[in-house]
Amino acid sequence: MAGWSWLAAGRADRAAGVTMDAARTRATGLGLAVVSSVCFGTSGPFGKALIEAGLGPLQAAWLRITVAALVLVPLAAVLRGRAMLRGLRPHARTLVLYGLTGVAGCQALFFVAASRLPVGVAILLEFSGPVIVLGWLRVVRRAPVHTAAAAGVVIAMTGLALVVRVWEGLSLDPVGLAAGLGAAACQAGYFLIVERLTGRVDPLAITSAGSVVAALALAGLAAPWALPWDVLPAQVPVAGHTAPGWTLVAWIAVVSTVLAYLAGVAGLQRLSVQVGGAICYTEAVAAALIAWAVLGERLTPLQMTGGAIVLTGAYIAQRATIPGPALPPKTPPPPLPLATP
Repeated sequence: MAGWSWLAAGRADRAAGVTMDAARTRATGLGLAVVSSVCFGTSGPFGKALIEAGLGPLQAAWLRITVAALVLVPLAAVLRGRAMLRGLRPHARTLVLYGLTGVAGCQALFFVAASRLPVGVAILLEFSGPVIVLGWLRVVRRAPVHTAAAAGVVIAMTGLALVVRVWEGLSLDPVGLAAGLGAAACQAGYFLIVERLTGRVDPLAITSAGSVVAALALAGLAAPWALPWDVLPAQVPVAGHTAPGWTLVAWIAVVSTVLAYLAGVAGLQRLSVQVGGAICYTEAVAAALIAWAVLGERLTPLQMTGGAIVLTGAYIAQRATIPGPALPPKTPPPPLPLATP
């Protein structure tokens, strides 16, 4: 009997170890997803300051992505070397699609939507991406959708509508509406493509390749040859002070792009795509709080209530069950040795 107890205890220890590893992986993924959302949220105030200083929206987006690529590519070359390039070749088409949709398309189409619609409506349209993800999983892949994830997305979108005050100045320009829905589709593509590359391509490689593809794709639209370069050394008003334009570009490139995408990709590789899509709604709350702190944009009680609802939806979604690694099949304990005289 002592042998049986020892075997049972060993199986219990292995099962507990797997459970603890899964919990740690999940906690790390949630932390990275939240960090990514906060980093993305910081781009609004500083990007808006650069645009008001003379940069066009697409020019600001191109400059942001290009500087990020100039940081990421040497970093990837030093840390990963030629082995990274060899690992990218089998996934080249997927990575090009990621750069065109998850990076270039998502940002460019959002700027087009924001230029033709109220910014709150554009944000709400873009953040319908997780809804598209759930629909894709259920209809196309015929995969089960976790009730907690679906409920979290619905609750978070309700709160987001309050945060951005979607009812103010509502006017549905057809081009702006199409661009907003296109941004949502690109955001959904971001989640689904990262899920597809999970375990196959390093997050640093994904982010580096995507930024290069996006910078090249946006070059023709942004017309960098006509970019007002004098904005970079000039003093740009921000938060009641002034700062050189190049420091704001450095911030939105390094923090709001490099760190945001690296943390986002690494976080999604540790979470299910359903949970990751809902956690991204914390970006809108972070952007509103940062705009309040940096630009002095006041938050109404209704907006603060909406922010609390968004966080509630994200909390509900993160409780969705993520399948863990299968435990080895149980084997019956060996028979007891026969008694001897």
